Formats: sequence, C-alpha cells, structure tokens
Amino acid sequence: MEETSVEENKQNNEQAPEQNTSAEQILAELNDKYLRLYSDFENYKKRTLKERIDLIKTAGEDVYKNMLPVLDDFERANKANENTTDLKAINEGLKLVYQKLAGILKSNGVEDMQAVGTEFNPDLHEAITNIPAPTDDLKGKVIEVIEKGYLLNGKVIRFAKVIVGA
Repeated sequence: MEETSVEENKQNNEQAPEQNTSAEQILAELNDKYLRLYSDFENYKKRTLKERIDLIKTAGEDVYKNMLPVLDDFERANKANENTTDLKAINEGLKLVYQKLAGILKSNGVEDMQAVGTEFNPDLHEAITNIPAPTDDLKGKVIEVIEKGYLLNGKVIRFAKVIVGA
C-alpha cells in the first residue's frame, strides 16, 4: 500500500504544478481585466469632468446669441439719436428694443415677479423700508416695487426690492 500512496503522491505532485500554472494564468487574466476596467473608469471620469467644464463654459451661449441682435439694435438707436430731435421716434425705438429683450428673456425662462399688492414674502422680496399703510388692508403687503425681481424657470435669480406697508 505504501507503494501505491507513493505513486499517487508523485502523480499529485506532477499535476499540482499544472493546476498552479492554470491558477496563476487565471489570476493574471483577472488582474489584467481589473487593470483595464480601472483605467477605463478613470478615463470615463476624466472625460465626463471635461465635458461638464465645457458645458458650464458654454451653458449660456444660446442666450447670448439671442441677445446680440438687441445689442445691434441699441447701437443703431445710438447712431440714430445723434442726428434726430424727434423724441417720439426715440421713445418708440426704445420700446421696441425693450420688448425684443423682454421677449428673448421670456423665451429662455426668465419672468418678472408681480409684487405690488401681494403679501410680503421674504423668499421673494427684499424689504427696503416700511411706510405707514394707506389702508388697513395693505398692512404687511407690498406697496411699491423699487427694483423688479426675476425668476428663472421658477427659481429666484433676483429678489424684488420693495416697500412694505406697516
């Protein structure tokens, strides 16, 4: 029996290096796959970071392109104002440029706040001062707007500066 166990040990020892080699090959393959996956992920992170930075840099590009014609209109109005004395034409031109600019802003999600007569809300309004309310129903309400507030897609981008009735 000893002879059989010695022969079996020899056979097992001969097979063991083959098993170790295949295990080493599997380990090497898995390590290679891991390194490739890790480098792919690092490249993905770098690429998305670069794309995010590029997006932030050019996020307002469409808005600016839409506003350039308004700037051109203002330049033409300045040239026209140098040679004219007709105030009615100047006022009309300014109204047209204002309407064009307001339309561009509105089409990009910017809207002005309607504050007069509404309840004072510190999330939307910035109180400049309090004055005695002309009537009791105007107490705690906005009486006058000093500077309009604006919303961009429902989010406040500039608070309205208001006078509140006390």
